[in-house]
Amino acid sequence: MLITYDGSDFEKVVGRQGLVLVDFFATWCGPCKMLMPQLESLSEEQPQIPFVKVDIDQYRPLAKETYGITSVPTLILFKDGVEVSRQSGFAPKDAVWKWIQANNK
Repeated sequence: MLITYDGSDFEKVVGRQGLVLVDFFATWCGPCKMLMPQLESLSEEQPQIPFVKVDIDQYRPLAKETYGITSVPTLILFKDGVEVSRQSGFAPKDAVWKWIQANNK
């Protein structure tokens, strides 16, 4: 399930039980554009995991001040509302899936 963050209560978005993957991206970012189809495909294959896209230009305070995002794309994996891991830069779909699995223990 791919969700575009709309400015609602972010804690509610990531605070659910289980895994939530958040992609902090920018529309002008080349690696972000390369990563998006990978995440779209993965979200279709793993519908039980919400994949949330957050545009850092639209939601700069959330990205910079709350989560300290300094480069894009940055993926943050939440489990039961708690950040368990993050990675920056482009990664192919299989690498993202292995990272998710490795952090779901």
